[in-house]
Amino acid sequence: MKFLIDAQLPQSRKQLFLAKGHDCIHTLDLPLGNLTPDRIINKISIQENRILITKDSDFFHSFIIKNEPYKLIFVKMGNTSKNDLRSFFEEKFVEIISQIEKEDVVLLKKI
Repeated sequence: MKFLIDAQLPQSRKQLFLAKGHDCIHTLDLPLGNLTPDRIINKISIQENRILITKDSDFFHSFIIKNEPYKLIFVKMGNTSKNDLRSFFEEKFVEIISQIEKEDVVLLKKI
């Protein structure tokens, strides 16, 4: 699977996906970095079949209205430390992948 991690999430999350054998880029890897406009992020996601991982609700609304990006993992966890976010992704990784294989949108939140 191919993933694109948005600017609100740390670039270090990319390493987990790469270590698990997935193709993953962060917006910092793009020519405009974290200043890449949402429309370009959506375009890349669709053209490359990349699943967007973001905390930005604009992408959730874009998916509902325009079916863009390609697929979406929407992280709705508020202000979370990098360590807590890392632990959450590591603990739930298999479940996240399983869900996004079946669904076009996956909502991640701490319970």
